[in-house]
Amino acid sequence: MMKNFLFFGALMLASTISAQRTCGFDKKRQEYFAKNPQAAAKHVDLQNYLSNKNNATIQGVVTIPVVVHVLYRNATENVSDAQIASQITVLNQDYRKLNADFNTVVPDAFKPYASDMEVVFCMATKDPNGNPTTGVERKAVPSNFDYTNQYFTSAGLAAWDTTKYLNIWVGVPEGVLGFATGPDSAGQPEDGLVIGYYCFGTTGAVNNINNKGRTATHEIGHYFGLNHIWGEDDSLCGTPENSDGCNDTPATNNAYYGAPLFPSNQHTCTNTAIGAMFMNYMDYVDDGVMGMFSNDQKTIVRNSISGPRASLLNSNTCTTLSVSEAEKINAVNIFPNPTTQYISIAAPQMKINEMEIFNAEGRLVKRAFVKNETDKIDIKDFSAGVYYVRVYKDKQFVKSLKFIKK
Repeated sequence: MMKNFLFFGALMLASTISAQRTCGFDKKRQEYFAKNPQAAAKHVDLQNYLSNKNNATIQGVVTIPVVVHVLYRNATENVSDAQIASQITVLNQDYRKLNADFNTVVPDAFKPYASDMEVVFCMATKDPNGNPTTGVERKAVPSNFDYTNQYFTSAGLAAWDTTKYLNIWVGVPEGVLGFATGPDSAGQPEDGLVIGYYCFGTTGAVNNINNKGRTATHEIGHYFGLNHIWGEDDSLCGTPENSDGCNDTPATNNAYYGAPLFPSNQHTCTNTAIGAMFMNYMDYVDDGVMGMFSNDQKTIVRNSISGPRASLLNSNTCTTLSVSEAEKINAVNIFPNPTTQYISIAAPQMKINEMEIFNAEGRLVKRAFVKNETDKIDIKDFSAGVYYVRVYKDKQFVKSLKFIKK
């Protein structure tokens, strides 16, 4: 009997690690409301506040300090610093609309609705006592550890001040890839997100389906007030529960999974030529099929940061990109633009050595290595239109640019 139980447990874990996307946000929120009826009563008012464009008060890019708590039962689950760093990189690309796959996974029909959220993330460099830190803490937990309920308790690792840090617990949440608490729970001891070690970041122990770090992108969307794009689970078209609070995300009544083909009206409430925005980070498709937030979703996130999560802005617990580094990146540009024959990369303060060019449909049309600003990249055979360029320094993405071929 014990052997059968162990086998069943191992089978359940394996299916969770390799399964299609699942998220425990809705269930976790309902559990919180059951314990906190006052929060439940205020939820509709909070949703209305978050979706109101007139409430936006913050301007420019904001920085969110992050602390990662690793709760591991074996060496594999004790994710490396490199794996953690890869996740922060993904967040900074996805929330600034700098993801390398944007042009390939977001159809032209939805590109006008795609938004730079103007949010960046950095690892905490000061702990709650003001001491230097890497922003990572680790703890070995027993094999029967309850990641759903014990993560923030003394059995796990207590959150750092949830009004000053975005707390992320990495482990093995039961039956889901991850879950988050929303702005309704701002400042509570359990506030933050729990995520599977196997879908955190892009390297190390990640699996081959959820290997682009989009689970954290998705869960942090919940943390800042975003609902699933179909509204609440099991909701019906035309009901209040069916709305995600965004007018620019076509209404659907169920999640999309895997890698659907565009356009799709499988779950849309009204059939349209462009179908569902299933490539939105708040749907359930595979990591490699996600690629955008919408403009109305940006409104919700920004209102959350200026409202229930405003204390994060006064944290002063992490370092950000220095002014000099930002100036170096801002100085990178394309010339001539518009052009008819060639383009060159101007990078007076940094060495750019590789570039990729995508057409308006997101197809890679050219890859070139660059030595200096005098290099001319031939584009005379390109069709007239808009093209997108991604430039790299030593294989590291630096900036997205755009040019017009006449």
